[in-house]
Amino acid sequence: MTSCVPRLVVAAPSSGSGKTTVATGLMAAFAARGLAVSPHKVGPDYIDPGYHALATGRVGRNLDAYLCGPELVAPLFLHGARGCDIAVVEGVMGLYDGAAGQGELASTAQVAKLLRAPVVLVVDASSQSRSVAALVHGFVSWDPQVRIGGVILNKVASDRHEALLREALESVGVPVLGVLRRAAAVETPSRHLGLVPVAERGASAVEAVAAMAAQVLAGCDLEALAALARGAGALPGAAWDATGAVAGAATGAGAVAGIEAGAVPGTGITARPGDDRPARSAEGPAPTIAVAGGAAFTFSYAEHTELLTAAGADVVTFDPLRDEQLPPGTSGLVVGGGFPEVYAAELSANEGLRKEVGALAESGAPVAAECAGLLYLCRELDGRPMCGVLDATARMTGRLTLGYRDAVAVGDSVLAAAGTRMRGHEFHRTVVEPGAGAAPAWGVLAPVKRVEGFVERGVHASYLHTHWASSPGAARRFVERCRTS
Repeated sequence: MTSCVPRLVVAAPSSGSGKTTVATGLMAAFAARGLAVSPHKVGPDYIDPGYHALATGRVGRNLDAYLCGPELVAPLFLHGARGCDIAVVEGVMGLYDGAAGQGELASTAQVAKLLRAPVVLVVDASSQSRSVAALVHGFVSWDPQVRIGGVILNKVASDRHEALLREALESVGVPVLGVLRRAAAVETPSRHLGLVPVAERGASAVEAVAAMAAQVLAGCDLEALAALARGAGALPGAAWDATGAVAGAATGAGAVAGIEAGAVPGTGITARPGDDRPARSAEGPAPTIAVAGGAAFTFSYAEHTELLTAAGADVVTFDPLRDEQLPPGTSGLVVGGGFPEVYAAELSANEGLRKEVGALAESGAPVAAECAGLLYLCRELDGRPMCGVLDATARMTGRLTLGYRDAVAVGDSVLAAAGTRMRGHEFHRTVVEPGAGAAPAWGVLAPVKRVEGFVERGVHASYLHTHWASSPGAARRFVERCRTS
């Protein structure tokens, strides 16, 4: 099976060059022409896909060769692009930047090659003229397997500046597909972890996306960009499917295998035994799994909900800032990432919901929490009472913790059997100080070996963001535990 979905990868020499402006503007501009646009983002970023979704009316999806493995990049892309006329993929960092110390792994260049997609290079031209030719030449020649099909010049100061840049680039043989002037209207507010998410901005986010679209329409050759996208090579293979992934995990195919309690080979970390109850079938009433959403919990991958549903769950979203109760009949809880530190006062003030979450966890019901969810389950965050599920306190710091992680499950939990290997991503400026005797969730293997997170009763809470498409058995296991708890 092959697919010929027209597609572009929007990349840049470095962060801050204007990738998000161009990619989001292109998505919105193509959508305004009546095209069904499939939006994608390279890497673990949760915020940019929110702007992509606003621009296209479709779910923004991530393509992460580290978290999911290179083999899943094309299938996940095809899953998101089903029924679409064109796809736009926003890159991450610089074109050739990837997982630290691991070559091209998880770079935009690697994803472009895996997708057989042409690259549009967005260059911040604000402080250069003739040197732009040397810069573009270097990026074009660095990896001949990466096809750079054109350049969009950003932050061009004047007509004279544009003429100098175009003259210089004639010698490189890469067409200029767009020229964008400086524009305050397209700038989006940032804070300690990047852009402010769409869910927090309301009408101003809509206005920002409209401004991006207008700038792209005014400065870019959409016909040439669409033609370039149509020139993408045929992409072999089948689209990823949540139902098939869960079925594969149920029979062992595609599942990450666990090991018995004891030393985890080659890691220096010991796995402890736990409650590893046998799997049950997907038959029977669908358990209700509550998934936190709203402005405080905006970080999630769309595939997680799809996998939970495919595993037989009834997934219901609720907002811890507004809802005073969990959804009726909740038998499991998923609290992903976001910004609880920004909304600590409001989350703390919702005492009724905090008590319900605490009672659910005390009953032994499955609870999976990542990063922001971990903070929400602590006794307090920056001195404000939280759910009190974990004997731990959390606080903001000035230190950024960021990077990919290889991890192994230290003990059995609602997500993984002891010894299960998974990959994750850490991104926070908080620290959690646990009480005595806390059982960890993960043994982090690199860059420094350490244990991290919490497992107690049915709770699995950790700083690590994981992508369940790489380990669909985690979703299946969680739903099974919801049935048996």
